Amino acid sequence: MANSLDPLLARHHVLVPTDNAFQRRARLLQALWREEHGLAIGEHRGRPLGSRLAMPAAKETLTNYLTPTVRRVVRDEVLDPKRNSGKLYGQPRIFNDLLSSQPLCFNLFGELQADPDLASRVFRRLTDGRIETVTAIAFEHSPGRSDANYTGDRSAFDVFVEYVARDGALGFVGIEVKYHEDLSDPPAPHRARYDEVAAEMGCFDSKALDLLKKKPLQQIWRDHLLAGSLIRHEARGYEDGFFAFTHPTDNDCCGRAVASYRACLKDEGSFVAWTLERIVEAIQVEGGAAWVDALHSRYLAFDALEQHLKASAGTQT
Repeated sequence: MANSLDPLLARHHVLVPTDNAFQRRARLLQALWREEHGLAIGEHRGRPLGSRLAMPAAKETLTNYLTPTVRRVVRDEVLDPKRNSGKLYGQPRIFNDLLSSQPLCFNLFGELQADPDLASRVFRRLTDGRIETVTAIAFEHSPGRSDANYTGDRSAFDVFVEYVARDGALGFVGIEVKYHEDLSDPPAPHRARYDEVAAEMGCFDSKALDLLKKKPLQQIWRDHLLAGSLIRHEARGYEDGFFAFTHPTDNDCCGRAVASYRACLKDEGSFVAWTLERIVEAIQVEGGAAWVDALHSRYLAFDALEQHLKASAGTQT
């Protein structure tokens, strides 16, 4: 399918030679969404790129975000200098990059932040009742960047959910959200603190530690360690907590990494993997209304690409 997509990708300005098969489809899906909504094309290194929005309009209008509620959350969380102090939002991509997972975080969880009752029902469903009531949702959250009480680095959760558990315990879930990423970034320098936290958590197979220090697993491991260190820091008062890694089902790179990561665990009580589709379905079932259908259409409607491919083939015959 990759070669047959090339003319269509070129026509929509998303033929990027370094993309893998999933990235090609995801990039095209975003370009089609942009065109459908009549949004001006952005650029990369002076050339049009269909998966980008034109700046500065993208920042001024926040058209990367799906609803007025989500745009309000972004203004509060990203554009307010007091609220975003110390947080690492990538700019300008958080405004103009349609593929970026940071905008996806807000599009996926912004409405839930504004509707605690819906958030509670969704996370109750996702966790089979482990979470009873969601009390807060934050973005790009770290309990303490470079703080030796945690992992001693600048790691943060994309999304951080505080909750009251079924048994009344105060808990949290730290969430890492991926969309098109292939986890191929070079691993960060190893820190002795990682080994200390891993030993305290006791859930890792000691024979797998060398694998956890390398790509594609290190980023997952570091976020899991951050969650483990947080629940062990008594001053925070958490009695329950876990780390969740989220990605689309068709992102094979992430899927394989999750399978490899699970093979490194002796105990999965503090780690879960949720597909993006599973979260979207939970929101739909619990009454997410039209906004979640719009989210699915933008990020997960890969079957629509087949229709475009057939239409493209028809125009060439």
